[in-house]
Amino acid sequence: MAAVSLRLGDLVWGKLGRYPPWPGKIVNPPKDLKKPRGKKCFFVKFFGTEDHAWIKVEQLKPYHAHKEEMIKINKGKRFQQAVDAVEEFLRRAKGKDQDLTIPESSTIKGMMAGTMAAFKWQPTVNEPVKDADPHFHHFLLSQTEKPAVCYQAITKKLKICEEETGSTSIQAADSTAVNGSITPTDKKIGFLGLGLMGSGIVSNLLKMGHTVTVWNRTAEKEGARLGRTPAEVVSTCDITFACVSDPKAAKDLVLGPSGVLQGIRPGKCYVDMSTVDADTVTELAQVIVSRGGRFLEAPVSGNQQLSNDGMLVILAAGDRGLYEDCSSCFQAMGKTSFFLGEVGNAAKMMLIVNMVQGSFMATIAEGLTLAQVTGQSQQTFLDILNQGQLASIFLDQKCQNILQGNFKPDFYLKYIQKDLRLAIALGDAVNHPTPMAAAANEVYKRAKALDQSDNDMSAVYRAYIH
Repeated sequence: MAAVSLRLGDLVWGKLGRYPPWPGKIVNPPKDLKKPRGKKCFFVKFFGTEDHAWIKVEQLKPYHAHKEEMIKINKGKRFQQAVDAVEEFLRRAKGKDQDLTIPESSTIKGMMAGTMAAFKWQPTVNEPVKDADPHFHHFLLSQTEKPAVCYQAITKKLKICEEETGSTSIQAADSTAVNGSITPTDKKIGFLGLGLMGSGIVSNLLKMGHTVTVWNRTAEKEGARLGRTPAEVVSTCDITFACVSDPKAAKDLVLGPSGVLQGIRPGKCYVDMSTVDADTVTELAQVIVSRGGRFLEAPVSGNQQLSNDGMLVILAAGDRGLYEDCSSCFQAMGKTSFFLGEVGNAAKMMLIVNMVQGSFMATIAEGLTLAQVTGQSQQTFLDILNQGQLASIFLDQKCQNILQGNFKPDFYLKYIQKDLRLAIALGDAVNHPTPMAAAANEVYKRAKALDQSDNDMSAVYRAYIH
């Protein structure tokens, strides 16, 4: 798109990455949301969605001048709904001197948190419209820093319904909350594990209208104090998801006292979203299926922020029918999902993805420290990277955190080191060399020795400066 002269309040077509142009309005960003460095851009709120983002000026076009062109090339129902919202906005604005806020999609309810709560969208009377593309509602990264979602924060926004079994079923406080492109399954959903990833996943499941029964394995955390057990959750739900830290935790959850296996009966479904090795997930699949249950592995690529934003990438393998049954859940928690075939394939792929990510993070830290000791500006080093082929949200966020000394966990260092270790073992099992991962693993091990385990993976930087 060609650069144009724009100002605050203008209606525009905005384009982000590979996604089609979408109608929006240039608005003031929240006070705590910084403008990206080195980029001439505007903050755009998009019609018909809860999405908003910084968009480069060259990726913007005036709405009226290009309306017919855009309508010709975009035919989706969600797109038409967004255009209708613009026209409704214009009708309301006609004859009024004051500036009107953008109508909020009728699908957006009271579960909004963080920066989004600062906006005052006016609700419309339009009914939700199903989208031809079930993943399109996630097409923008909401670049706000939402606080971590814990069980206590979730329950403040929910009504808790005690069932006869004593299990707690939690629903969105507004039970009519249905996303325009997601019709929530009528199956009862269970979720085990409310850590960095699980809390955000549960929040999005609820926001999209699912009924979810939760349990958390760590007694000190909110949720586990209610006395629920994995077996009880599985026995009262149709599909139970789990997301825990490592192979041992995954096995204990299934095979331990009052574990998942004790609640499995024919037809019960179990979806393990933990990042573990293929041997572990294969063993779990075998014991679940031996009891008549159905099994799917579905580890996720992402971090706490992406979990909160419903922008995870889901890698699934196992029972294809169960994968289809989880469709509305996967749409609520992620921007896309992949089905990779037989059990074990998703675990292998996830470890390879995280091996690359962990190695890249260690290399970034190495570059920053080398720049510092050779008298170069670390900020200039980052600015150069951000203008080149390596530019990415991951690179910018992790480097900014390092430069600010902010190592609040978004992806625990101890878990990326665990994934590197498992990826190296995967390579060893097939006699494939992984020297880069092995070198990175040693750096993370040093960082762990420096008490960085519970910090963000970017704290690997400290292994180079001590």
